[in-house]
Amino acid sequence: MANLMRSISVVALCAAVLSLVDAPQPAVAQSKQSTASPATPGIDKVAHRLILQVNTNEPAVMNLALNNAVNAEQHYKSIGEKVQIEIVTFGPGLNMLRDDTSPVKERIKSLAETSRSISFAACDNTRASMSRAEQKEIPLISQATVVSSGVVRVMELQERGWSYVRP
Repeated sequence: MANLMRSISVVALCAAVLSLVDAPQPAVAQSKQSTASPATPGIDKVAHRLILQVNTNEPAVMNLALNNAVNAEQHYKSIGEKVQIEIVTFGPGLNMLRDDTSPVKERIKSLAETSRSISFAACDNTRASMSRAEQKEIPLISQATVVSSGVVRVMELQERGWSYVRP
């Protein structure tokens, strides 16, 4: 009886293996299609998108964010792919884009002259708070684009598929 059961098990196992071998394999066909090169080189290349958040008034963090941006830009340029990078500042990090306090404003100015893929966003909520606290208008560097809320800007870009890095 034991031998009969063992024989039935072996036959069932062989039948199962054979059915797998003969079955159509759409997953393999799909993966072959997805790895195929486009008909025209360079067409359909997805632009990479990166958010770098700066929310601290530390020159080392500001410089690290700029280094990250430059390195990402150079990497994608070297492989022929597009990249968009936005450095979003809020809270104490807004000092990065202040014309009167930025320890990196000359570097940003130089970067803006050579790069079209790196942009800078300044939180208007933070700017208004700083204005009230300092009882003066807060000047921003010309490369800064004002957004209503830095945190909301980060959220909205992430919701659109942007990658997020906090240096």
